[in-house]
Amino acid sequence: MPRGAPKVGNAIRLLIAEDQPLMRRGLRTVLDLEPGFQVVGEAVDGAQAVEKARELRPDVVLMDLQLPVLDGVEATRAIVREGLGRVLILTTFDTEDYVLEGIRAGAAGYLLKDVDAKELCDVIRRVAAGDAFVQPSVAAKYLRQLAQAPRRAEAEQLTPRELDVLRLLARGESNRGIAEGLRITESTVKNHVNSILGKLQVPNRTAAALRAQEFLPPEGRTPG
Repeated sequence: MPRGAPKVGNAIRLLIAEDQPLMRRGLRTVLDLEPGFQVVGEAVDGAQAVEKARELRPDVVLMDLQLPVLDGVEATRAIVREGLGRVLILTTFDTEDYVLEGIRAGAAGYLLKDVDAKELCDVIRRVAAGDAFVQPSVAAKYLRQLAQAPRRAEAEQLTPRELDVLRLLARGESNRGIAEGLRITESTVKNHVNSILGKLQVPNRTAAALRAQEFLPPEGRTPG
């Protein structure tokens, strides 16, 4: 059993990594008041975020990018690599370099700090459930950066079934939702997702969902 605070019922266990005391306290206040959430720890720098994640094994880590000692990108990379929890980046920075680095590090979500409390809580639930979410304004910057070096040929390697999986993944469906929609097993979905990530040369579902917007039209027609 992981160390740290015990889970309360089916509560989503959260770790806040934020170096600004006022912002950290504000986040905790909002999240502590939300039914189904349990803030199990706080970190004031990236190195502490990784240590706390190892100790507490949260479901979701809310990660600022500009952290002392170890920045948020490197902390995210370590947490994802070790399987210590899913990371939702919550930051004031939406420059293309920051967006790309955060997603490449393995973050499951990317939100700006000006988001309202309801959307934040909704996205936390989605990320905890295994979905990926990137704020639309942030996604646009990611896609604009990718457009500078288009890689359509990689997408053309996808099989028809992989395209079916990718369409549902891009809509935010979990592996279970994809399996139910396509009437296949979750293990088969996982195999398809791994193949998609390899062919598109992206690190995670979040990046794959964003890449899908380059070549999958809204109604899901095959590229061509």
